[in-house]
Amino acid sequence: MGADDMTFPADPQAIDLMIAFPFKKAEIYAFLRAQAKDDETIAGQGDLAMPAGYMFNDVGDDADDDEDVIETCIAAMDAVGVASGLFNVSEQSIEAKQRHPERIHFSLEVDPNDIGGAVHAIRAAHADHDLKAVTSFPAGCNPQVPISDRRYYPIYQTCVDLDIPVCLTAGVPGPRVPGDCQHVRHFDQVCFDFPDLKIVMRHGAEPDEALAVKLMLKYPGLHYCTSAFSPKYYPQAIIDYANTRGTDKIMYAGYYPMGLSLDQIFAALPDVPFRDKVWEPFLHGNARRVFKL
Repeated sequence: MGADDMTFPADPQAIDLMIAFPFKKAEIYAFLRAQAKDDETIAGQGDLAMPAGYMFNDVGDDADDDEDVIETCIAAMDAVGVASGLFNVSEQSIEAKQRHPERIHFSLEVDPNDIGGAVHAIRAAHADHDLKAVTSFPAGCNPQVPISDRRYYPIYQTCVDLDIPVCLTAGVPGPRVPGDCQHVRHFDQVCFDFPDLKIVMRHGAEPDEALAVKLMLKYPGLHYCTSAFSPKYYPQAIIDYANTRGTDKIMYAGYYPMGLSLDQIFAALPDVPFRDKVWEPFLHGNARRVFKL
């Protein structure tokens, strides 16, 4: 592969499929400390205010009390070429969309332990806010819910009915909670039962990224985004798949402000050995198509 086959675009116009406004980590991650059994996570101090903070060199500072976090985020996006992002729907993100209508797309985080409440919330957010995706963290639910569990099935069918993707965390979780509930093998059953469902795997699918590739080859509706990973740690199996048969399946997602800054991510992205044909679909083309942006 020649150097000219890996050229990172000068104007990325990226769509970030996992982004948020700066926040106070100890408050946001209290739900995970409620499940924890190790003293460091329970204490939630320093980098462990973010329960997977031990995995990152610097999880960044908390938002200041008087900070306009919407404008902080937009400025960070502008600095690296992120055109728009997928934000969880909230009063804050609704205000952000009013200020910057072309920059904000809405997703909705759900816990399937409240099946009826989740379905109602999805339908309401879709009707009121042009919802683009549903997201869920199986290992972060309390109690945890396996990806192929019956409690998720009404949520999946609702996503099919509304023609929106569901984004699910896959692989060993960073926080110190069990991870079998989001083992990649669960996607095989879900994709079989819901052939019209669009699914986007989040957070790496490690250590079973090779299985994730096999399942993406098998099922047209199954996709992958690079959330929570520095580009220098993108799994080789995912890079190889994107460069060959999976160019239309792999999408960019960051992890700002949870554990990576946009500056960190975009400084490292040009070193990813993607072929030239991959950059446009990876950075924004696949997201526009799958999420109908």
